[in-house]
Amino acid sequence: MILIAGTIDVNPEKRDAAIEAGRLHMEATRAQEGCMDYVWCADPLVEGRIYVFERWSGEAALSAHFAGPHYLAMRETIGAHEIRGIDVSKYRNDLKEPVYDQSGTPRADFFTAK
Repeated sequence: MILIAGTIDVNPEKRDAAIEAGRLHMEATRAQEGCMDYVWCADPLVEGRIYVFERWSGEAALSAHFAGPHYLAMRETIGAHEIRGIDVSKYRNDLKEPVYDQSGTPRADFFTAK
C-alpha cells in the first residue's frame, strides 16, 4: 500500500473555494482502480492549509492516476487558488495493525508483528 500525505498552503481567502473546486476530482479519483482513499480537507487551526490524504493499492494504480486526466485537472484546480507552499510525500507501507491492543490500550509499538 502507498500513502500520500501532506499539506498544501493556499491563499487563506481561497482555501474553502479550493476544496469545493476539488470535490469533482476527489469523487472521480476515488472511483479509479486501486484508490482506497483520496481527500483534501481544511486545517481548522492554520489559515489557508489543506491536508491531502491518499491511499493506493500499489505503484501501478498510483502511476495510472498520475498519468490520467483527474490528476492533471487537480493540479490546475489547486494552482488557481494561489499556492503558497507544498509539503506532500509518499510512503510505502509494509505493515498494518490496529492502534489499540486487545485491552483497548493505544500502542506506539508494533505489537502484532513477530
